[in-house]
Parts: sequence; C-alpha cells; structure tokens
Amino acid sequence: MQIKEQIQKAAQEVLQKLGIENTEVFLEFPEDLSHGDFSTNIALVEAKKIGKNPKELAEEIKKELEKSLPKEIEGVSVAGPGFINFTLSKYFFVEEIGEVLKKGDSYGKGDKLKGQKISIEYTNTNVLKPLHIGHLMGNVIGESLSRIVEWQGAEIKRNTYQGDTGLHIAKAVWGLQKAGGKIKADLNTQVGYIGKAYAHGSSAYEDDPQAQGEIKEINKNLFEGGNEDITDLYTWGRKVSLDHLEELYKKLGTKFDFYFFESEVSQDAVIIIKKFLEKKVFEESDGAIVFKGENFDPKLHTRVFVTSQGIPTYEAKDIAHALRKYAVYEFNRAIIITANEQNDYFKVVLRALKEIDSSLSQKIEHMSHGMLNLASGKMSSRTGNVITGESLITQVEDLVQVKIADRNFDENLKKDVSEKVAVGAIKYSILRQSIGRDIIFDFDKSLSFEGDSGPYLQYAHTRAQSILEKAKEENLYLGVELLSSWKTTNLERLLTRFPSIVERAGSEYAPQYVVTYLTELASVFNSWYAEGKIVDAENLATPYKLAITSAFKTVMKNGLTVLGIKLPERM
Repeated sequence: MQIKEQIQKAAQEVLQKLGIENTEVFLEFPEDLSHGDFSTNIALVEAKKIGKNPKELAEEIKKELEKSLPKEIEGVSVAGPGFINFTLSKYFFVEEIGEVLKKGDSYGKGDKLKGQKISIEYTNTNVLKPLHIGHLMGNVIGESLSRIVEWQGAEIKRNTYQGDTGLHIAKAVWGLQKAGGKIKADLNTQVGYIGKAYAHGSSAYEDDPQAQGEIKEINKNLFEGGNEDITDLYTWGRKVSLDHLEELYKKLGTKFDFYFFESEVSQDAVIIIKKFLEKKVFEESDGAIVFKGENFDPKLHTRVFVTSQGIPTYEAKDIAHALRKYAVYEFNRAIIITANEQNDYFKVVLRALKEIDSSLSQKIEHMSHGMLNLASGKMSSRTGNVITGESLITQVEDLVQVKIADRNFDENLKKDVSEKVAVGAIKYSILRQSIGRDIIFDFDKSLSFEGDSGPYLQYAHTRAQSILEKAKEENLYLGVELLSSWKTTNLERLLTRFPSIVERAGSEYAPQYVVTYLTELASVFNSWYAEGKIVDAENLATPYKLAITSAFKTVMKNGLTVLGIKLPERM
C-alpha cells in the first residue's frame, strides 16, 4: 500500500472510532513545503456535520493518529482553523529515492486508466495549406496528452484526420494552375510555392467572381473525378504536403498510429446523410441538405451537410469519419483536439451524430485549445502572411544558435542542441497554462535559462548529468544508506510527488500540472546545488547526495518525456 493510501486508511479508522462513518479522506500537497508532505481538511468538512469546532475535532483526530504512526510518518500537526498536516520521515524519503533509482525510466507510471482504450486525434491539417502555428499548438497538446494518459496505463492510439478534399484544395489547385503547374525543386521550395498558390486562390475566390466559378468547378471535378490534369496536379501537391508534414512530425516527436483522410469518406458521407434525410434527421433547403440544430437544442444552429451540388461538407465528412474511426479502432473514449474557433461547429456535428449513433456520440469528446499568437497579431493564410509552424521553429532555432555560438560544439551538436532547445521552448510555452487559454509567444522569455522556460528545465537536467559524470570520473559512487545526522531536504520531498502529479495530469487532461511541478523542482534543485558541494570525496553524505542528484535527473527526464520535450546531451 502506498503511503498516501496508508494515511487515508488510518484517518478513516480514526473517524470511525469517533463515530463518523463512510467518510472519504482527501489528501493534498501543501503549497509550502514547510507545512508538511500531505494535508487534509477532513476536520473542517466533518465538524459542520456533527456540530463541532473544526480545530477541536482536528486535535482529536491528531491525538488518535499519533498512537500508532508507522515509521514512514514523522509527525502530525494541526494548522489554521483545522487542517491536519502529515510530515513524512527521512526513512520514507530514503526508501523512495531508492525506488526512483530502481524504476528509472518507468518511475511515475501508474495504472489508473488501465484497460481504457483511448483515441486522441490532433494536428488535423489541411493538405495544400501551410501548417500554421495553431496546428503546431494542437500537435504539442495532443502529443503531451497522449503520453500522460499512456503513463496512466491506457492504451492510446494517436490519429490525425487530414483535409485532402474540399474547397481549400480547389483554391490551391487553381492557384497552381495560374502559377504554371508543378515544379522541380527541393521540398521546402515546393512547399513555399504551394503556399503562395493557395493564398492566391483564396484571395481570388473572395474578390473575383470568375475565379470563384472556376474554383467551384475544380472542386466538383475533384469530387467526381475524370479530369486527369486537375487530378495529376492535386496528386503532386498532396504528396509534397504530406512529405513535408512528416518532417515536422519527426521534429516534434509525434508518430501517428492512424492517418485518416477526408477523401476516404466523401462518398460514404453523402450516403449516410441521405439515409438519415429519409429518417427526418436532416432536411432539404434550397437544394442542399441541412441539419437544423436548433430543433434539437435551442443553443445550436443550422449547418449545411451536403451542398446543392451534391458535395459533402466538412460536417458530413466528420460524421462518416467518426463511424469509420470506431470501425477501425473500438475505443472507450475518443478525444478530438482543435482550436476553440471550432467549438460551435463540433456542438452541431456531435449533436447530429447523436441522432445517427447515440452510443458512439457519447464516447467522443471535443477538446479545444486557445490560439497561439505572436506580438504582431493573428495569422492569416488567405493573405499569404501565415506564420507557419516551421517558420516559428526556425526563428527560435536561429536565436538558440546565437546563444550557443561561443560553446565548443561541433556543427552536428549545435544543430541537435538548437533544434531540441527550440522545440522544447515552444512546447513549454504552450503547455505551461491550461489548454483553453490563448498564448502570446515571447521569444526572449521562452529561451531564458533563468527560469519558467523549457531551456531552464533542460539545463537543470544537463547540470545533474554533468555532476554524475564528474563523480564517475573521480570514482565516487552513489548509495541510499541513511546517515543518522541527515536532515530531509525539500528536494527529496518534491521528488517523491512526481507520480501523484502525473496521475492528476492524466485524470484531468491537464499537462500544465507537470510543467508547474518540473519548474518548481528545477528551482529547488538549483538552490540545493548552490548550498554545498555534491562531488566531495571527503564528505560521508556524498553517496546519498549523488543518489538524490540521480533521482532528480530521472524525474526531470521522465517529466519532460511526458511533455514531449527532448533532452540535449549538452547545453
């Protein structure tokens, strides 16, 4: 039984002795480490029910608990109006440091979600359009959530659903036609060329009625097939886009289990919508097929599912995609991650799905994130000044290169460090706050080595690694033998909280808890490091100090791993 469960069980037994039955004891970590290792407000909660003074009840509970404290608990105290604090003993921390070293890369993993089959869908890009920094944000969140939930024992399948059909494709193909068709060049040049073609087509569609008609005709040809020139140009552009996305996924540390495409469900989408048109779920309106959401929920609105040309919209294809996705992988829960601009859209689509397959709709959840912006403002792919995910990473990499210019690194190492630090800086900036909030990316703050940044955490890990390497050079060993004079440090206290932090992050789908924890952990480690020499052959405490350093390195590595942040060898 874990120490947390031991404390809860002991507290429940005391409450039963005092005549308080069927009470769940909640334990939290005190924000101030000097207040102990666990705290409960059980006396405040139960005192109201039995008409007793909370502090008096807390003292009674404390007195009973102290009669049979296990060696892992050093003391119990009452604070404030009736909080009960528990302080763990140095025996517990020595054993737990040993546990960290024993489990290594698996320390922090749990089984709260064991048996769950979860599908997480993210980075739903549109082919022939640039991957903008909003998609980058979705990728970072989706990958981190996948890892955190995986660490709690769930079976995870990552999938991405990419738009390779629809009006945006027709706009890009039209733009490519006007630009002269396919080009032979390196991948980055081809991607830039396609991006400009899309921007041209998007602008022309809005501003030129003739161009709009031509683009609509291309869209119809792509859906129905038959025009070899259009199909050939589309096929080329699609391959260029997908190859480029794979390069970015590799850099970001994402590997999808399933790649789904809109083109694969276009025909099925029309069949499904027409089938449920007959069942009165959908209605005809001016030649189109619509879902009148307000008829099912006054908070919803009407959306078109099949156009008057007989072409399925995103809405219809999302319905077919949901059915197809479950047929491929029978999940217990599916999460779709997109920007919050699509909140109202998904409310309608999921309500329509409920009429088609009620059981499936209950398994699917839309999770939205805020927008990632720079100080210059919002992005726009229509005007051609889109800030791509790649360009943001490149800009940050360039700044890292400047910071490490004076390091004695070869070119390969500089490239590796700049890439990992840049991506880590971006991921930290995205994951440091709750998922639904907007973010303004600050280049200077994101690359600070002084705290509250990805590089700060990476650097703390590198520092611990260099300490251990130095100890090895001096033939010093680490060990978990307990010295009678040793006083438990805040670093030990914080290290042992990691499994609980990851568990909470997995239960609440909240990576920010891990970010906040690791930032505090790095700060405490750096303060501990500054307090006294660690590599010291004359100090009897050196083996245990090295064990703590190794435990810190392990926890920092594991924490950054669940966030999807890679670790450079040197910094």
